[in-house]
Amino acid sequence: MARGHQKIQSQQKNAKKQAEIKKSKGHDQKTAAKAALVFTCAVCRSQMPDPKTFKQHFESKHPKTPLPPELEGVEA
Repeated sequence: MARGHQKIQSQQKNAKKQAEIKKSKGHDQKTAAKAALVFTCAVCRSQMPDPKTFKQHFESKHPKTPLPPELEGVEA
């Protein structure tokens, strides 16, 4: 009978430990969103997730600046 009680205590202790680890680690949406921002505008340093959005940004915000070479073949 003692083993059953020890087993329950061990499971509770482990569950508490796992919950603390999960709470401290957590799922951080800010970090995930920041990792998705791959392209950086050379003029204003804003970040975009994909080349299509980057080209649209560049054409609307910096129309007088020549298009960067990495955006030459991208369709907006």
